[in-house]
Amino acid sequence: MASTGMQIFGFVLALLGIMGAMVATLLPNWKVSADVGSNIITAISQMQGLWMDCTWYSTGMFSCTLKYSVLSLPAYLQTARTTMVLCCVMAAMGLCLASLGLKCTRWGGGRRSKRHAAIASGGCFVAAGFLCLVPASWFTNEVITNFLDSNVPESNKFEPGGAVYVAFVSAGFLFVGGSIFCMSCSGKRHGPQDLVLLPPPDKLLLQQQQQQQLLQQELQHQYCSLSPLDNKTGYSLQDYV
Repeated sequence: MASTGMQIFGFVLALLGIMGAMVATLLPNWKVSADVGSNIITAISQMQGLWMDCTWYSTGMFSCTLKYSVLSLPAYLQTARTTMVLCCVMAAMGLCLASLGLKCTRWGGGRRSKRHAAIASGGCFVAAGFLCLVPASWFTNEVITNFLDSNVPESNKFEPGGAVYVAFVSAGFLFVGGSIFCMSCSGKRHGPQDLVLLPPPDKLLLQQQQQQQLLQQELQHQYCSLSPLDNKTGYSLQDYV
């Protein structure tokens, strides 16, 4: 199994990953207005996220508008919403299983149960990282494609915002943390369930014969060390003459 320190390191990475995924899901700056052409001298900055669109005005005012209609959103935005929510749910489930699979904790059952919990938590983290990576990649591809499209006016050009980079980093944390927990299933299991290896039958018989020979030699040595008087088993007539 992986060492306790590596498991704690993986748990911390997964915790950072789920926090980053939640922050990226709620941030409104998945794409921001690009400063190109005439937009450089504009006094308005626009940001668009998964749930709302925000605008900065030259007066310092800040206003946001929620996206209430789901069906009017493009496919990549609907997919990003769904997958990011699923990512947070899977990562939270993985954290619960990881707390049971940590070797430094007392809850979670025996060694076998902890091993299975660690593997399950690693699978949840890897799945959450994949769910976080897909919307970030698709969203970035859509933003770059629209930016390079010559038919799109410069006032409607956007570039990837900070939330996209947070999503990429969070996906990396979840992948690494999940890999560490998945590797905890490798290695030999040590404990009371280990088998005791016995020597072959012919070798065992030879050892028994050697022990019997040693025991016989010991008994003969003790018998020979007795005095002649001790060896007499009857009476002699010469003792009374």
